[in-house]
Amino acid sequence: MRSLSPESLRPAVGGQRESGPHFQRTAPAPAAAGREGLLASDENLKIVPQARRDRERIRQRAFEAASQANRRQPLVRSWLESQGRTILDELGLPERHLGWVMVAVASAFWCEQVKSIPFERRLLLLPHCLRDSEKCRAGYDEQGLHCLDCGACRLSELRATAREKGYQVLIAEGSPAVVDIILRGRADAILGAACLDSLEKAFEKILLSGIPCMAVPLLHNTCRDTATDEDWVREMIETPYRTGAATSPTYMHLLRAARGMFEPEELVRLLPPLRSGLAEAARAGAPEADVDPIALTETLAVDFLRQGGKHLRPFITLAAYDAMRGGLATGPDGATCAARISVPVRRIALAIEVFHKASLVHDDIEDDDAFRYGRPALHRKHGSPTAINVGDYLIGLGYRLVAEQRRWLATEAAADILVRLAEAHTKLCEGQGAELAWCDGNRRGISPPETLKIYALKTAPAFEAALYAGLRLAAPVLVEKGPCARFARHLGVAFQILNDLDDWRGDPSNKRTSGSDALGRRPTILWALALENLDPAGRRELESLIPQSPASAGSLIDAVRRLYDRAGVFEQARALVDKHRQRARDVAASLESPSLAQLLHYLADTVLGG
Repeated sequence: MRSLSPESLRPAVGGQRESGPHFQRTAPAPAAAGREGLLASDENLKIVPQARRDRERIRQRAFEAASQANRRQPLVRSWLESQGRTILDELGLPERHLGWVMVAVASAFWCEQVKSIPFERRLLLLPHCLRDSEKCRAGYDEQGLHCLDCGACRLSELRATAREKGYQVLIAEGSPAVVDIILRGRADAILGAACLDSLEKAFEKILLSGIPCMAVPLLHNTCRDTATDEDWVREMIETPYRTGAATSPTYMHLLRAARGMFEPEELVRLLPPLRSGLAEAARAGAPEADVDPIALTETLAVDFLRQGGKHLRPFITLAAYDAMRGGLATGPDGATCAARISVPVRRIALAIEVFHKASLVHDDIEDDDAFRYGRPALHRKHGSPTAINVGDYLIGLGYRLVAEQRRWLATEAAADILVRLAEAHTKLCEGQGAELAWCDGNRRGISPPETLKIYALKTAPAFEAALYAGLRLAAPVLVEKGPCARFARHLGVAFQILNDLDDWRGDPSNKRTSGSDALGRRPTILWALALENLDPAGRRELESLIPQSPASAGSLIDAVRRLYDRAGVFEQARALVDKHRQRARDVAASLESPSLAQLLHYLADTVLGG
């Protein structure tokens, strides 16, 4: 990548790029292991060592490994797994304890940084299954269990100890309130006790946010009257507060900045309403029936922007911009530096999400998805004509947001970003058009390369545009496409394959059932691999399932899953994710800007579950 920024592209002292333990490449786990998320999906890799002596030995080695870690790099999953396997090999313990070891290493790594965080900025999560289920009379709500402080169980005692020190305490595992607390900036560290299953689900979000976390796993996954190493939980709670404690880079402040743009007050500031009265309506949450019909389209569009999402694309724009300016928002003064990112830069990051949301509105119509963000899809609630209009409005809104920033930015920069966004928009339509042509033509045959080409058109351009926008905003000269495009292609393709795999796990939060892509007769890499791997009889059986009536959904899903298992497509798809993740890392390793390389490694390892 040439001429990104003369200073930020200068090699490290001695002409060598910083590498460190977190950027060491490790061989991907065998595809047959079925790796998903933080740990392998195979339950045999999430077995808690039952001998206290083994747990103590692992814990000691975990702290030794953490003491040697390069704390100038963010913590990523691939390093955790590498260290975990090394520790098990050194101690002669079986691989089935890998999950427990990874939690121990992560907790040891974060211990020093937790010390830099005041007690009142720490969140303690406790599991309800530590209570005495026969005696407890506490009730639940969306925040978790409401302890009555009766003192009859260990849970009450641990909670009281933490609250005396100033901790925020929730008795909940994986509650939506936890993520909300993190991203709203109400806590800067998470400590807790939980079963390995819950920790696996939580770590994906925690690693992505970069928030320091420590955990003590439960000894059993029974969800009732369980136990843990309580002395270690108490020791964790007692982790002292110390000014000047070591810290590691974190993207938490940039993630919060990306999410914060969609809070009502901030959204009104960054995206002033075009119609009078809409700002007041947005702040007050006025019902749509009370909105002027002329302002209704804008009202629906803004409401959809606020509904939910990971806000990954605007984060990439903000983080790329920060990386080219030295990565200050990931450092010790990260909160202040992230807050100083200018309004024009934030508006362009916001535009990236506006374009993404427009594509979701149209995609939901084309696929006739019933829900989005756990709510009825826009076309299901207001009809397809209105939804199409809202999607079109969002596209116009995105272009307006970027074009208007030419008043504060160099005209050339705004023009370059508009060109790249237009390219991304047309590529997305080409990819989506190819998918629709396959569906509308009731086609059955598609090869894996054809499917991956569709993915590269549908998903990668948005990541490339988000990355390019941040780089171009920070760089005084034009950015070359090569590395950005290659990284985005691998990130986008792997991201879409992971979506295909996630489709077979379902999504209760979005009211989506398992196998919805098969029910919608959409071309996926899983379908293409099955056609390639099955014998002629198996291919004919799979192809015959496409025209079936939606009324036979249950039997169709069962039949497709059986054929997918026979063809080994889930394992092969995960291997493809590993391949594209590694290629994304290779692009990152080729960059001379340490802060940009760090960001791309982070994205490859967290977004794709490295």
